[in-house]
Amino acid sequence: MRYADGGGLTAERGAVREGIRLEAGQRFARGDRTSDIAKDLRVSERSVEQWRRAWREGGMEGLKSKGPAKLPKLSDERFALLERELAKGPAAHGWEDFWAAATRSSSGPSCRAVLT
Repeated sequence: MRYADGGGLTAERGAVREGIRLEAGQRFARGDRTSDIAKDLRVSERSVEQWRRAWREGGMEGLKSKGPAKLPKLSDERFALLERELAKGPAAHGWEDFWAAATRSSSGPSCRAVLT
């Protein structure tokens, strides 16, 4: 997973997950049981049930990815700025060292002012 730039799966992992959903769709058409599909595809039965519902409502198209659930909170430019500021380390932002920053995360200096 990649949380730093908005969350979700990478494009490659997203394609793999979509392939798993499409394979499940083929098995729905054959009439396979939810528990068998979940076991063979190594996913939860709940996921298979959700996919089956999507398949009933939209067929194989209903199982295809609809893209990211939401847009990233930071633009690419602001994310790059954040990375540069973090690379400077805690001392550049008024912290003595990493452990001081980790133990006082709710008080003291921050790089938030740089991003606003």
